Amino acid sequence: MSEQTPLFKVTIDGHTIEVPAGTTILQAARLIGKEVAPPAMCYYSKLENTGGNCRTCMVEVTKGSDADPRPMPKLVASCRTTVMDGMVVGNKTSERAVSAREGVVEFLLINHPLDCPVCDQAGECKLQDLGYEHGKAETRYEFPRRTFEPEDLGDKIQLHMNRCILCYRCVKTADQITGCREHGVMFRGDHAEISTYLGKALDSEFIGNIIDVCPVGALTDKTFRFKNRVWFLKPVDAHRDCPTCSGKVQLWYRGDEVFRVTARKNEWNEVEDWICNTCRFEKKQTSDWVIEQPSYVPKDSVIRQGHYFGNIGTVKPNETFQKVMKGRDPKLLLDIHDVSQVNEPERDLSKIEGPATSKDFQK
Repeated sequence: MSEQTPLFKVTIDGHTIEVPAGTTILQAARLIGKEVAPPAMCYYSKLENTGGNCRTCMVEVTKGSDADPRPMPKLVASCRTTVMDGMVVGNKTSERAVSAREGVVEFLLINHPLDCPVCDQAGECKLQDLGYEHGKAETRYEFPRRTFEPEDLGDKIQLHMNRCILCYRCVKTADQITGCREHGVMFRGDHAEISTYLGKALDSEFIGNIIDVCPVGALTDKTFRFKNRVWFLKPVDAHRDCPTCSGKVQLWYRGDEVFRVTARKNEWNEVEDWICNTCRFEKKQTSDWVIEQPSYVPKDSVIRQGHYFGNIGTVKPNETFQKVMKGRDPKLLLDIHDVSQVNEPERDLSKIEGPATSKDFQK
């Protein structure tokens, strides 16, 4: 008869929980809830051997265990440190941990370009959240930022190495999910970069998932590039009978157009089911899918703003022009479609290959 795994009691920011032996501090904190869970830019629960790279999840252990109550002298990475019985951990309540996290964020932003206004990851970027919570008002870095030459990864995935924080998630995903890793981290130190080295396109059937696991805007969807902002889109859960993957996805709508297809994510922004490239890049018609329900969006997300509050966006407004103008008729009505080809109602931006340019509206 096999022995049962013992339960260890751990206290994080004043919250106590019992977890099986071998559980990491980060996993235990996530079981308690978001209010005590440290941020994680490199750890990914669905992938093996992740974590320990970004150092944003560092916490202070003020009591090692009941057997050895001495505190750990240095901050530890919560994604790599397992709990002990009676351990006491400080995350948001620890000034050392918060101060160290501010320093880590400052280092992550040293070479990160200010691309947020043009980056497709804006609104979903975890580095944006970290910068807002722990970032400084201005940088102290006075030297030229690190830059890289553009590299083509194929017609579906766009690589912006200047934005990469070297979390290794995409490398682990390609290695463990696709079974055919064609890219990795080349060189060392501040010269390290994500590359195929031979300039080979990534064409595995599940390689599109590296877009979903990237916490910043280093890997983006070329078919969605510069098409729209995520806070203008409404995510909807949908599925289809796919012979390759589970077929469970999120469709991102604006009006009746499907602008992009992504995998569904949980509350920790981690993919629930890996999806194939066919579902992600080629099935962008509502008729291809069985719609389930509007996706749940966390209350702290900018995507939630105004989308699911009451009947906003679902009911046609009652206001007429006469009511707004207090009974007066308009002196002049101008149809914007007569003067702007960009606003032609029959033009589907989601079906244009790549970023839309003026040439697309002259056809």
